[in-house]
Amino acid sequence: QVQLVESGGGSVQAGGSLRLSCPTSGLPQTRCMGWWRQAPGKEREAITTIDGESRTWYADSVKGRFIVSRDNAEKIMYLQMSSLNVEDTAMYYCAARSSSDYCSLVARFYEYWGQGTQVTVPS
Repeated sequence: QVQLVESGGGSVQAGGSLRLSCPTSGLPQTRCMGWWRQAPGKEREAITTIDGESRTWYADSVKGRFIVSRDNAEKIMYLQMSSLNVEDTAMYYCAARSSSDYCSLVARFYEYWGQGTQVTVPS
C-alpha cells in the first residue's frame, strides 16, 4: 500500500509558524487532498482540503491562520501554519484520493494516508 510521508513537524512556541509538506509523487493520480489532525484523547478531524483546481476548505479552528497549497507539477502539498497555539498540538496527517475530486470530510473516502508528523506547541 502506498504511503504518504509528511514532514515539517516539530515543537514551536506559541505564536510561531511551521510548514508541513506531503509529497505525492508515488501516486498514480491525486485529486482531492487534505490535512487531518488528531490531538491526544480526541478524534481525528479534518482541518483543510484542496481539490485539483486548488479550491480550498478550512475548519473554523484554523481559518485565517493556516494555508493549504499544492504544486501539481511537483506533486506536493503544503500546509503553512501560523499563529500556532497550544490547541494546535496534535499529530498531523495528509491524505489523498485518486477516485474523485470531491473533497469529502469523511476520512474513509481517502485512499492514501501518511503516518503523521507531530506538531507541539508547549503551554
